[in-house]
Amino acid sequence: MKQNALFRHLGIEFSPVSHTERLVSALGGFLGILLILLVSSRFVEGTDAALIVASMGASAVLLFAAPHGALGQPWNVLGGHLVSAVIGVACVRYIPGMALAAAASVGLATGAMHYLRCIHPPGGATALTAVVGGASIQALGFQYVLTPVLINVAVILTVAVLFNALFHWRRYPASLSGKAPLPAIARRHYGPIAHEDLVYALSQIDSFIDVTEDDLLRIYKLATRRTDTGNDYPDGSG
Repeated sequence: MKQNALFRHLGIEFSPVSHTERLVSALGGFLGILLILLVSSRFVEGTDAALIVASMGASAVLLFAAPHGALGQPWNVLGGHLVSAVIGVACVRYIPGMALAAAASVGLATGAMHYLRCIHPPGGATALTAVVGGASIQALGFQYVLTPVLINVAVILTVAVLFNALFHWRRYPASLSGKAPLPAIARRHYGPIAHEDLVYALSQIDSFIDVTEDDLLRIYKLATRRTDTGNDYPDGSG
């Protein structure tokens, strides 16, 4: 029991994930970053190209290891990286001192992503790279937002859509996963949950939850449905 409590406090989750799923995630991340490296090398030279790809590496983990997660959906990836890139370039131009500009870039990017509803953790690295990434990155100015950031985002989103579509249990964007059929028989003692009830429950937590409302509704439906060949209840009363 103490061990289980320790794991819970550390956030260690022993969810049943197959070896196939783990290998597929690794392959997707490999393909996404390989293509991005090829693209970035056309616009930025040397080690600076690797610094730009670092934030995309974090995005790759979200898109290929957790393609249904809320933080890795298209608007989060696109908006998160682009707004962070703009803020990073602005900070390095208008805020004196590397340390202050670097800190401000991440803080302002985090706030902007919150307000624009596009929280994407790798965006913080995109903002920071604009400040500390070196002379060749800073020389790009606001061109950094378009090349390589926007192009890299377009590449990794395209790979995510096409690659995840190859596997029936994966869909990207996550909205496509809701089209799969659910078991037809529902236990009658579970009541339905309305969308507004779910929104209210999330508002009471008052914290960003890394799962979409559609996924929560789907989880609820799956949890309250059972595939059965007979009645809803063991005694046949259903």
